[in-house]
Amino acid sequence: MLDELNAFLSQVPEWKQKTSAELIHYFVYFLTVVKEQPAATPGQIEKCFDMVRLTKYSNVSAYMSKNAKRLKGKRSPFLKLSSGYQLERTHESEIGASLQSGPARTQASNALNDLLTQLTDREEKAFLQEAIDCYSIDARRASIVLVWILTIHHLYQYILKHKKTEFNTELSKIKDKRVKVSAVNTVDDFSDIPEGIFIELARAARIITNDVRKILDVKLGIRNTYAHPSAVMISQVKTTDFILDLIQNVILKYRL
Repeated sequence: MLDELNAFLSQVPEWKQKTSAELIHYFVYFLTVVKEQPAATPGQIEKCFDMVRLTKYSNVSAYMSKNAKRLKGKRSPFLKLSSGYQLERTHESEIGASLQSGPARTQASNALNDLLTQLTDREEKAFLQEAIDCYSIDARRASIVLVWILTIHHLYQYILKHKKTEFNTELSKIKDKRVKVSAVNTVDDFSDIPEGIFIELARAARIITNDVRKILDVKLGIRNTYAHPSAVMISQVKTTDFILDLIQNVILKYRL
């Protein structure tokens, strides 16, 4: 979590000039939007201060309680729940908007464009170009879906080129009726294997490491959340993390 928190902090505009009180708001955003917790507690906020080695507010609990009270004619920045605190929706949007430009976003844009020069597969280049176009206009859901498609297609190609025998050996052991194929010989054959099962097969065949499996499982869950109609909002920070994680730890690791 420390790496994620440091990456998030780098997206906070002029974070070094922020007061400890102002940082409380950003840490609530990190926990409830980026990490998707239902609420943030004062103790968790204090832990964020400790993790990044910043001086914490003298009484986080009192500050959050005070700023969750309704004032006549004024929105409170926090909403108090039984499990902790959330950001009031407009305040959450304001913080999210302030995070849209920053070094991490630039890094993700550069990574996408650099990858375009390295890919040789025509279909992969087409997926990537669409992802670049979507990310450049802040189309977050589309960016996530396209980068996931690119990643899975890349693994399909990698397996067919380098690990087909190993994968088919594990595939032949599967009894799950959702799997409609007993061996893969073309990219289209993979469409008969649910993506979650595909990831487990790739791990069982020792094609991917357990750490990469964990990354793919988490990212598949995120893709599923945002690829279907829902009221769930996705932050720029989470979109950027999704892209960088898959490019750096999957696509560039398993080269065709």
